[in-house]
Amino acid sequence: MDHKPLLQERPPAYTPASQGGDYGQSNYGAIPPPQPGFQPPPPYPYPSAAAATAAPAGYAAPPPQHNYPNMYTIIQQPATTTSVVVVGGCPACRVGVLEDTFTCLGVLCAIVFFPIGILFCLALRQRRCPNCGATFG
Repeated sequence: MDHKPLLQERPPAYTPASQGGDYGQSNYGAIPPPQPGFQPPPPYPYPSAAAATAAPAGYAAPPPQHNYPNMYTIIQQPATTTSVVVVGGCPACRVGVLEDTFTCLGVLCAIVFFPIGILFCLALRQRRCPNCGATFG
């Protein structure tokens, strides 16, 4: 490790020094004045209306311009309404979700006619809405 003092001299000042060189110029980036005898180019000549409609050799004449009235037609699309269909939702109140319940006759058929009775039990179930109490068969 070198044991050098960290800062023996003070850093240079942030203000530009007028010691010479290009660093002290105050008009850095300014546009220089024009040289004597310099003439700017003439402005671009715009074509006249007659020259604009005349087609150059080998080209077809442009189509005539149409004069349309200053009227605008605004067509507004109707707002589309989105309907959300809840699978298993109550058609009466549209809030509740239908629950399946087995009827007494369906359970009795499932017990008495065991293998085929299960099909009767599933066929005889009722759907009931817990919100409004409506039953659908």
